[in-house]
Amino acid sequence: MFIYLSKKIAIPNNIRLKCVSWNKDQGFIACGGDEGLLKVLKLETQTDDAKLKGLAAPSNLSMNQTLEGHSGAVQVVTWNEQYQKLTTSDQNGLIIVWMLYKGCWYEEMINNRNKSVVRSMSWNADGQKICIVYEDGAVIVGSVDGNRIWGKELKGIQLAHVAWSPDSKILLFGMANGEIHIYDNQGNFIMKMTVSCLHNVTGAISIAGIHWYAGSEGYVEPDCPCLAICFDNGRCQVMRYESDESPVFIDTLMNVASIQWNQCGSVLAVAGSLRGMEKEVNVVQFYTPFGEHLRTLKVPGKQMTEVAWEGGGLRIGLAVDSYIYFANIRPDYKWGYCSNTVVYAYTKPDRLEYCVVFWDTKNNEKFVKYVKSLMSITTSGDFCILATKADDTHPQYVLVLCNSIGTPLDSKYIDIDPLFVTMTKTHVIAASKEAFYTWQYRVAKKLTAMEINQVSRTRKEGRERVYHIDDSPSGTTEGPLDFAKAFTATRDPICCITATDKTLIVGRESGTIHKYSLPNVALVQKYSLNYRAYQLSLNCTSSRLAIIDISGVLTFLDLEVRSSSDDGSGSQAGTGDPSKFERKDVWDMLWANDNPDLFAMMEKTRMYVFRNLDPEEPIQTSGYICNFEDLEIKSVLLDEIMKDPERPNKDYLINFEIRSLRDSRALIEKVGIEDASQFIEDNPHPRLWRLLAEAALQKLDLKTAEQAFVRCKDYQGIEFVKSLGNLQSEAMKQAEVAAYFGRFEEAERMYLDMDRRDLAISLRIKLGDWFRVLQLLKTGSGDCDDALLEQAYNAIGDYFADRQKWVNAVQYYLQGRNQERLADCYYMLEDYDGLERLASSLPENHKLLPDIGQMFVTVGMCEQTVNAYLKCNQPKAAVDACVHLNQWNKAVELAKNHNMKEINSLLAKYASHLLEKNKPLEAVELYRKAHHFLEAAKLMFKIADEEAKRRTRPLRVKKLYVLAALLVENYHSQVKTSQQNKAKGKTSEATSALAGLLEEDATSSDNRMVDSAWRGAEAYHFFLLAQRQLYEGYMVKAMKTALHLRDYEDIIPVVEIYSLLAICSSANRAFSTCSRAFIKLESLESLSPEQRQLYEDLALEIFTKHSPKNNHMSGLDNAPEGAEGKLPTCIVTGWTISEYQFWMCSVCKHCALENEIGSHNFCPLCHSSLA
Repeated sequence: MFIYLSKKIAIPNNIRLKCVSWNKDQGFIACGGDEGLLKVLKLETQTDDAKLKGLAAPSNLSMNQTLEGHSGAVQVVTWNEQYQKLTTSDQNGLIIVWMLYKGCWYEEMINNRNKSVVRSMSWNADGQKICIVYEDGAVIVGSVDGNRIWGKELKGIQLAHVAWSPDSKILLFGMANGEIHIYDNQGNFIMKMTVSCLHNVTGAISIAGIHWYAGSEGYVEPDCPCLAICFDNGRCQVMRYESDESPVFIDTLMNVASIQWNQCGSVLAVAGSLRGMEKEVNVVQFYTPFGEHLRTLKVPGKQMTEVAWEGGGLRIGLAVDSYIYFANIRPDYKWGYCSNTVVYAYTKPDRLEYCVVFWDTKNNEKFVKYVKSLMSITTSGDFCILATKADDTHPQYVLVLCNSIGTPLDSKYIDIDPLFVTMTKTHVIAASKEAFYTWQYRVAKKLTAMEINQVSRTRKEGRERVYHIDDSPSGTTEGPLDFAKAFTATRDPICCITATDKTLIVGRESGTIHKYSLPNVALVQKYSLNYRAYQLSLNCTSSRLAIIDISGVLTFLDLEVRSSSDDGSGSQAGTGDPSKFERKDVWDMLWANDNPDLFAMMEKTRMYVFRNLDPEEPIQTSGYICNFEDLEIKSVLLDEIMKDPERPNKDYLINFEIRSLRDSRALIEKVGIEDASQFIEDNPHPRLWRLLAEAALQKLDLKTAEQAFVRCKDYQGIEFVKSLGNLQSEAMKQAEVAAYFGRFEEAERMYLDMDRRDLAISLRIKLGDWFRVLQLLKTGSGDCDDALLEQAYNAIGDYFADRQKWVNAVQYYLQGRNQERLADCYYMLEDYDGLERLASSLPENHKLLPDIGQMFVTVGMCEQTVNAYLKCNQPKAAVDACVHLNQWNKAVELAKNHNMKEINSLLAKYASHLLEKNKPLEAVELYRKAHHFLEAAKLMFKIADEEAKRRTRPLRVKKLYVLAALLVENYHSQVKTSQQNKAKGKTSEATSALAGLLEEDATSSDNRMVDSAWRGAEAYHFFLLAQRQLYEGYMVKAMKTALHLRDYEDIIPVVEIYSLLAICSSANRAFSTCSRAFIKLESLESLSPEQRQLYEDLALEIFTKHSPKNNHMSGLDNAPEGAEGKLPTCIVTGWTISEYQFWMCSVCKHCALENEIGSHNFCPLCHSSLA
């Protein structure tokens, strides 16, 4: 930052000032002094010139009101910004609250304890409460409307200061003896504050000031110190919170009168006088929250009593004797300028990070990026470097390379603290106090992702280097990057750096300046100055160095010996003598990019342009210089931008033309082209030649224009002049010139006046203004070109499609008959009916149909997909789509219709995929849907067998077997129908049935499964039936059913069959059958000896009581045979059917007795309906 005194206001009658306070919101300044003096002033800028903004605009007192009411010296003034109130107090203890009414201040409330004097008053952050402390230890907390909230007398304590915490939960009381006590907001004592900055201080001390920044505009960085406490002996401590164990210590070496934070807590001003001088010197010292000293401002006068910041942080008010001095501040904004983009950073109260804005001044667009712990912004060419702290745990720093819209292109982690950063077109140089680091950055123009990865993997040797300031590098490439040497301490730290493409300059605190060569860093020379540089800048040829020192004095140093004139006298008439040049109060300067002798500098609120060290007349402005080339200076009013950083305004960017450009322009306008060209010949510059060329073109003086274009090396310009020479008509030339200068409306009007609509249209097409092209095409008489009309419709459709306005795009694409883009629009609009209509309107084999098919696939519309693919003769794609959408039956049908072989392999592939994932039932379902019933049945039998082995619930197993058998039945009927279809009209039904059976025989390898599909179902059916009958008490029926189970030993475990038979027969007292069952059980080899022994013991127990004879009719054991072999079994009761009439199920072909089935609605075996 830079600071200089700008104004002083005298108080009438030489009344000494005691205090001053500046209202942050409305800008009122209140000052109090002896003899009851109290004034409210307001400085306002009054200017008609819109360009003059901020500090550059002249300011006058718009209010100067003396407030009557105090009789003694006014000692305390404090503002309540939120409620527009002023609170003042005098040496007699009288407190007055003033309010603003119709532009004047009036007394609102008065209070006097008559006991003691008020030492300090403080409003809390939201302006709701005031705390007043008296010298005798009395404390009063009141509300904004004048009511007392609480009061307290602290016995035996002399109070001197009070401060609220930002959240209004804590009060700090400063005592006259220098102690600070912490209380809560109800007046309860919490603790004494540890004041560590007074270590080894003797003698009486008092507190000069306590200021706790409330965070209203965010913090410089997370966890930033914000509570400043300063003592009259110059010792100061800055804390993060009231009980901070490790505060920042500052020893200002002053007698301090007053302290105050600026509006955003980034600068602390400490006002007082220097100690140890013969004559007292008033100074204001400025510090960061981390205790780094920024600047010193010397102030005339005898005694300074108080300091006050303006709300914007750009000015400071000082009460000295009977004057108020004002000083202007040029803050060190974090900002930069690259390729028409102003990059700036600011803090917000609701976020910890810095908000970095990339404001493209050309298109007035802004890109915002949030960066944590930002340290600085440096720019060069099209790129910028953001230097940040990595994180709190590890002391590492990051340099992020961004483009002009804030996209990070590359970044480097470094171990040194980048206090000073500069960059050129190829290098970034960052310096700490002891060392500097160079990084030769590369920018990927058009690298693929793979190449970028390779580049980042090979961190090339020599692209990054670190040098200690006390080393003398020779330029040879050393080994790998090593930060260890960077931490060696130095007696003479670095204080500033700058660089161009071939030179690096490093300044040190002693005044020594090192010059290094780039890109191979080698120490070329050392210069010594007798002052410490603050800012360095090299001109475009690296021949001259500009130095601004810490007190704002600008001087120059020639790094290369200038060629002296021929007479050998060494006179430097051409370039001016830099050793004699000196300017004071300079806070910014910039060399021209294209001329080594041109530079612009800011001195207070004036900008000077120098050519050969001769100044042109100054321009009033307070902007920061962004860019200086082509004889034009771009300057940005950062102060104005920072007032509302979220909405930067084009008005805050100002262009200044330098004198030679203004003079040339004036000559061309007033005198004529010949004189102007003579003047430019004497003061040549490409920009001036271009100005001349353009002026000559306007007047159609083609010869001069061509010569001027040659002088400024503008090849396109030369070509343009030649093409103009080939045109016959004057009007045509003028129209072309108008178009060349971008006056397109005028050019178009000229073309239309010449009845050359075609030229007007081609002009608009070049500009891409298709709306106007369409207008021109429609308005013209006669037919317009259909192809051009369609092109215009499509271009407008593209315009809307690019902006995702699909509905508008559709209308234009329809008129432009652009089916491809129409399909995209319908898809984006999810208008699938429109897409279907489009597909049906397209001719067969149109190249768009596959794309439309793909669109339908993505939304799962199978039928439309198939239609689209079939229309473009791609049945395979249609089948693939069906498979993708799990429409297997459709896929199979298509494959059959188009005689495609691969459907079986597809099915097998998908089924095996399902089986791998252990989803056998889904595989069955897949085969069933695809009408591959036999494969489905095979899988189903396999599942049923596995379930039976696992001894799952018998009912579930039966269901699985029934399902398998039903699939086999489906297979039978499928074969039959296919045979019938083949043999239609050829032979009788019997023959076709026979053929069907033969085909079945031929295809089916698994005959057992096909022939006896229902065996498994029957087995488990009777197994369940026997148990049901047993439990219901029908012993005879149960035994009969159990006897049937002997036929199914291959399905149900033998042990279970004969165990069941033994139980049923013993319950039925048929001990003969029972004994045979036991014999079978005892002979089973699958039993272990222990189990066999148990069966033998049980048999012994039963047959010692009962002889092994059947008590009822015997002959149940053998099922009776019928004429055609075995008689059918009733599936309801398990009895053998001997009647001629019985019921048969239409699905599973199993029989039941007519009188038994009557009570059932479903077949007991296959569960199909009997209806």
